[in-house]
Amino acid sequence: MSDERAPQQRPSGPRKKRPFQRRKVCRFCADKALNIDYKDPRVLRSFITERGKIIPRRISGNCAAHQREITEAIKRARNLALLPVAAGHAMP
Repeated sequence: MSDERAPQQRPSGPRKKRPFQRRKVCRFCADKALNIDYKDPRVLRSFITERGKIIPRRISGNCAAHQREITEAIKRARNLALLPVAAGHAMP
């Protein structure tokens, strides 16, 4: 075969290794005293972006169960206007 490539070589170029990143730990599993409550927007603000989007699990480091609780709490807080729905809305 005339078109043999090295095992590390791909058509788009050599494979790049990512540096090892430490696994994020769920903040709520680590500290049992922290509660997820829709009436506490200070805790929930750290899980939404400046644009008002909910930060995904892979970025925030939450476990699946707590991410579901956070999402539900953010949505409830939005319904009560404790958190902004979009970027153009003012935060209290």
